[in-house]
Amino acid sequence: MSATTGIGTLTVRPLDPLRDAELLHSWVTHPKAAYWMMQDAKLQDVEREYMRIAAHEHHDAFIGLHEGRPAFLMEKYDPRYVELEGLYDPEPGDVGMHFLVAPTDRPIHGFTRAVITAVMDELFADPRTRRVVVEPDVSNKAVHALNEAVGFVPEREIDKPEKRALLSFCTRAQFLAARGVAV
Repeated sequence: MSATTGIGTLTVRPLDPLRDAELLHSWVTHPKAAYWMMQDAKLQDVEREYMRIAAHEHHDAFIGLHEGRPAFLMEKYDPRYVELEGLYDPEPGDVGMHFLVAPTDRPIHGFTRAVITAVMDELFADPRTRRVVVEPDVSNKAVHALNEAVGFVPEREIDKPEKRALLSFCTRAQFLAARGVAV
C-alpha cells in the first residue's frame, strides 16, 4: 500500500515481531490504547503475541508508516479462524481488521480518518475481499464513529471472551459510497 492523502503518504510494511516489539510495546501500553487490552503487557508479552500472529496462517500484522516513519499498526485476519470463529456466519471474501494509531505529542487533524481509509483501501485492493468485518468494544464510541465514516454498518452486539463487541460490516460498495465514489 502507498496512499498519498491530505496528511502525507501512508505505506505499510510487514511487522517484524523482534525488531518492532519495543515500538509496539510503547504503543499498546499507552493510555490511549486502552481498548487494545495490553495496558499491563511486558515487552516480552508483546513480542510473544506478535510472534504468534506472524506464525499464524490466517492472521497478519503490519506497521503503517507516515512519510516513512512508524505511525500505526494494522492487523488483517480471516474471521473464520481468528477472533470471530463461531460467533457469526462468515461469507466468502470476509476479512477481519484491527488498527491502532500510535500515540503522539503532535496530533495531525484528520490523521486517524486518513489511516482507517488507507487501511480499507489496502484491504479492498485484494479483489478477493468482499466485506471487511470489525468487532470493537461496544463502549468505544470514537472507533464506532470512524467505522461509520468509512461505511461500516453495525449488525449486532456479540460476546467475545474478552469483551462485549459491536459486530460491524463494510462492503466494497459501502466503502466507496462513504468516500463519495460512484459505484
